[in-house]
Amino acid sequence: MWFIFAILSAVFASLTSIFAKIGIDGVNSNLATALRTVVVLAMAWIMVFITGIRTVSRK
Repeated sequence: MWFIFAILSAVFASLTSIFAKIGIDGVNSNLATALRTVVVLAMAWIMVFITGIRTVSRK
């Protein structure tokens, strides 16, 4: 299962980089960085809700 998540992470990271280069050509760099950050955070929270929130043990 973790192998699938690792592959998906690599795919989405590469897509983010590609879309950043071709999709936001005329946009301010600070705004582009903020937009990418929002997208990455949204995807991270989606993965948290899909897999469920688990408590972290003290070990």
